[in-house]
This record gives sequence, structure tokens and C-alpha cells, in this order.
Amino acid sequence: MEAIELFREMLKRGPAPNEFTLVGALAACANLVALDQGRWIHVYIDKAGINISEELLATLVDMYSKCGEIEFASSVFYNENSPKRTISPWNAMIGGFAMNGWSNEAVDLFEKMSLRNINPNKVTFISLLNACSHGKLVEEGRNYFKSMATSYGVEPEIEHYGCMVDLLGRAGLLKEAEEIILTMPMPPDTIIWGTLLGACRKHGNTEMGERIGKIIRELDPQNVGCQVLLANLYSVSGRWNEAKIVREEIDMIGKKKIPGCTSIELNGVFHQFLVGDQFHPQTKQIYSFLEEMATRLKIAGYVPEVGEVLLDIDDEEDKETALSRHSEKLAIAFGLINTAPGTPIRIVKNLRVCGDCHQATKFISKVYNREIIVRDRIRFHHFRDGVCSCKDFW
Repeated sequence: MEAIELFREMLKRGPAPNEFTLVGALAACANLVALDQGRWIHVYIDKAGINISEELLATLVDMYSKCGEIEFASSVFYNENSPKRTISPWNAMIGGFAMNGWSNEAVDLFEKMSLRNINPNKVTFISLLNACSHGKLVEEGRNYFKSMATSYGVEPEIEHYGCMVDLLGRAGLLKEAEEIILTMPMPPDTIIWGTLLGACRKHGNTEMGERIGKIIRELDPQNVGCQVLLANLYSVSGRWNEAKIVREEIDMIGKKKIPGCTSIELNGVFHQFLVGDQFHPQTKQIYSFLEEMATRLKIAGYVPEVGEVLLDIDDEEDKETALSRHSEKLAIAFGLINTAPGTPIRIVKNLRVCGDCHQATKFISKVYNREIIVRDRIRFHHFRDGVCSCKDFW
């Protein structure tokens, strides 16, 4: 936000922005999902007659992709006047396709890049393997990973092994994912073990998750994120005592886990919500709207996924109340209250969206006839008419 404010001040009082200024401002818009401001900068570039270099093209593609406008990002990339002789724009477009769930398009673009004799680098393969991961293209991912060194002269680094662990873990191939870690030519770090722990949480493999949690604790006793994952895994399995012990250990460490936070932009102003947030000026309206929304969603067939409640609560109604106050639901309710019917709603979640919020948002998109675009820590979800672009695989 400070970067965008400084850019605005520069337009008023400073020298004319050059390519490097614009790259920085567009990157800020991408991180904030500030689509309107990003579009304005794009218009400024065209009106000022600024030459679009390969780096500026890559940043424009990245900005539109990270704002969920993947179709427009693609049109910018495929513009015949756009320079695409170096790897940067191609990496940006493959990465954009990957994060928006256009896995097949990412693979097709990689093949086109090869035909143009554009040599891929390590960033290319991270984006490509991520695309395979989000699209459940397991065999394709295996083949690309094997071909990195043999066909393209790119030696896999720990990030690429991490992508393979993520690909296999998402697909439920947990033993194969663990074998990848154990046979790497470099020592595994807590990030790659944490990726496998997350897969154990997703597929409910408590036994493996418990074992991996111990490995992570030995490597980094201060790693709160993985401790939280392990506690959540115990909670989902109904092992409340073990979950309580892990959470007490987290408290003893003295570090706080990152709270779930969702933001939404409205008329250039960013509104942020935490779970159960009571500090927003429209809090009363939001919670009143949530009650009405819950009734409409249940009539439409929505059933709260109370298994996503990771606290030991016996009463089913209390569980439903806890779910209804998740930060993404608060942000969506705020968006529905404050925007015109038919207007797309864009929100950003700093953590992975939970299963209940994902299910609820599908119903919200249908009941309220809205397109809802959610960017979580992992990828984009485009909700339209009760369906998500991720096909419930994320």
C-alpha cells in the first residue's frame, strides 16, 4: 500500500515514472489484488507511449494473473506486438495459468515455448510442476521432473523436489512423496517435510503425520506452523488430548501462529477481517447479513462441514456458529452488502481456504448470482453458479 501511495505522489510531484517504477507499482498491485489500480497503470503505460519491454510485459501478465483475470493476462501475453524473446514473459504466463488452475494451458504453453527455442530455467519448472500439481497431472509431472536435467540441462533444486512432494501428496501418493524426500541429493528442510505433513492432514493419515511432525520438531523445535498442522491433524482425527498437548507446547514456545486474515478492496480502500472480527464499522450489518445468508444457503442445500472445527466443541450449533465467523465469510458478506448485484467479488486469504468455506462459497455464488474470486495461500478459486474452477481439488 505504501508503494502505491508513493507511486501516486510521484505522478503528482516527481519525475515521470520509467519502466522500473512501473514494474514496482504493478508488483504492489499484484500483491494486493488491486485490479482497478493495476488496470489504471496499464492504461497510463499505453497513453504515455511507454515501450513495453519483456520485463514490463511479464509484470503485467503477473499482475492480471494474481488479480484473477487470467483471460486478460493471456490476451496481454498473446498480443502480437508483445516481445517474447526471453524467458520472463513465458514464466509469468505459465505461473499465471498454474495459480489459476489452468493446468493444461500451462503445459501447452511450455511445449510452445520449446518449439520457439526459448530455453526454460529453474523458475519455469517450478511453475510447470505447480501446474501439474493443481491439475492432478501426476504422470506429466513425473515426466517433466525427470526431463529437467536430461533434456534441458536444469539440475533439480530443493524447490523442484518440493513441487514433486506437493504433486504426489495432493494426489494421495504419500509413500511415494516420502520416498522423494528420503532420496534427495540434499538434506530435506522443514519446508519440504511440512509440505508432506500438509498432505497427511489433507488425506487424514495421522500415523504418518505424527511421525513427520516429530522429524520437524527435531529439525526446528520453534516451527509453530508445522506444530499447528500436527495439532489440526489430531483434531480432525478426534484425538483431542494429543491436540491439546501440542497446542500447549506451542504456547510454551511463546510464538503465535499466523491468524487467518481475509482482505477485500472497495473503492481503493482495503478492508481486512480476522476470524470472528468485531472491529469493522459495519460489524452489525455484516453479522445480521450472515444470519440471513446462513438461512438462504441451508434452503439451497448447504450443510456446514463441522469436521472443519478444530476445537473440542460438543454442541453442533456452536460448531456451525464458529464456522460462520471465518474471515472469508465476513469479507464476502461485506462485499455482497457494499457492491451492486452482479459485481464480481475478489478476496484474498493469507492461509489455505478451509473445506467448509470452500463449500459455502460455492453455494453463495449460486444463491446470490455472483462470481466470487478467492486467492488463498496456494491458488485462485473462481466460483461461478455453484461450481469452483479447482474442481474441489486444492
